[in-house]
Amino acid sequence: MCMALAVWLFWWQPSRAVSALMVLAAYVGVCLHIWHHHRKHTQPSAAALAPGSLLIGYASQGGQARDLAERSAEQLRAAGLTVDVRPLSAVDPIALTKQRRALFILSTYGEGEAPDNAARFEQRLLQQKLDLSDLEFALLALGDRQYAHFCGFARRIDARLRALGALPLFDRLEADRADPGTLRHWQHQLGHISGRSDFTNWQPAPYQPWRLQTRTLLNPGSQGAPVYQLTLCPQGEVPQWQAGDIAEVGPRHDQLEVDQWLRQLGVDPAVAVDGEQTIAAALAARRWPAERASLQGCDLDTLLTLPPLPHREYSIASIPAEGHVRLLVREARHQDGRLGLGSGWLCRHAELGRSIDLRIRSNPSFHGVDPLTPMILIGNGTGLAGLRAHLRERATTPGSRNWLMFGERNAAHDQLLREELEGWLHAGHLERLDLAFSRDQTEKIYVQHLLRDAADDLRQWLNEGAALYICGSLEGMGREVQQILSGILGDAQLQALAEQGRYRRDLY
Repeated sequence: MCMALAVWLFWWQPSRAVSALMVLAAYVGVCLHIWHHHRKHTQPSAAALAPGSLLIGYASQGGQARDLAERSAEQLRAAGLTVDVRPLSAVDPIALTKQRRALFILSTYGEGEAPDNAARFEQRLLQQKLDLSDLEFALLALGDRQYAHFCGFARRIDARLRALGALPLFDRLEADRADPGTLRHWQHQLGHISGRSDFTNWQPAPYQPWRLQTRTLLNPGSQGAPVYQLTLCPQGEVPQWQAGDIAEVGPRHDQLEVDQWLRQLGVDPAVAVDGEQTIAAALAARRWPAERASLQGCDLDTLLTLPPLPHREYSIASIPAEGHVRLLVREARHQDGRLGLGSGWLCRHAELGRSIDLRIRSNPSFHGVDPLTPMILIGNGTGLAGLRAHLRERATTPGSRNWLMFGERNAAHDQLLREELEGWLHAGHLERLDLAFSRDQTEKIYVQHLLRDAADDLRQWLNEGAALYICGSLEGMGREVQQILSGILGDAQLQALAEQGRYRRDLY
């Protein structure tokens, strides 16, 4: 093209001024063409994501979201995941159509505005009609409640992703001025995503001492893992909390194992440190490396620098009026048969009367609605804990309408809290109780099947203003309930219910 232009200019003989201008214009045009061609072919490769990677996109005005994105990536990479961290300015919304999972950590600037590095991403996401039905995502929103449009930008992105068919792994977390409890919960959820819970808390939980008062096996003879009901009493005045709040527990290793590890290192477990506490007691709450032999020869001060164990989270099944925190905990085991850290501590190793490190974390996204608002509660397994707290809270106000759908394995062994639920049903506090026991018939029936079969009644309750609360496992129940609700109600109505605070989930 350039050669043809030069030949044409050679044979045509206008005035020198005009000729010079035309040559200059031709040169500029050629340069623009080359620049546009280069830009067109380099932009997609810059936005390409590594195949199989987990995307963490952040929107940051002052650097906080970026820092949390990098910390999140570090935790996930330690669990063996491939992670791609980038600002939203370097994320093409079209690329999300090929992404299986993505995490977003989004700050809101001023009165609900997008940070500078995210405004173009939001504009393109709102304009483009994408199919994100294959995308699972989670969103951490950072904001300040002093502003009228708290987390406004993050809420818009969350709503748009859902509208395009993306499935939230769990409901949006909103951290008011980097609330430490919310950030610990985000870390806890990252542990579920990666399948690794041996992380170090970014900010330690300020635990209080609680006494383990009772521990009762609820499902003797069950085909599943044992489920225990525990009650813990505060050592002092009963603090206040609401149904939906979370107990953060500081777990400990089995003391006999810690003693054995120390003896293998040539350390006397009974050596006193920090006053009257023994080195064994101090290290029971610390993270030990997988290769404990690496600690051989370390002095006591070095051993005491091991990081604290990460917290464990459990839905609270009681309300303050009962005078204690009630938990439903299922024993978890690793593939090699070892007990899980948190459940092993609470269900087996901690002695009755023992002091337990516990902190109550507010969980506003799962707090209840007005008692006069009808409530539909759906859950399985130990998810009954969070639902039981709502039913107990609403029992203090006569006349509330409540419908519980709950699933477990066998009616003979797994009817958790059977007497209490049947008592509420007979008293009218539960207007309806639907139970699914998956192993009691040839074809397995789960709670999501109850939901599907009750579609007409569900629509009727929602038309009468009911709120929909779901608590239990994300895998299986949580995903399938979401899909069935989308089929019954449509994504638009489900999103509208969420925006009205009438559709809330607490999944793990």
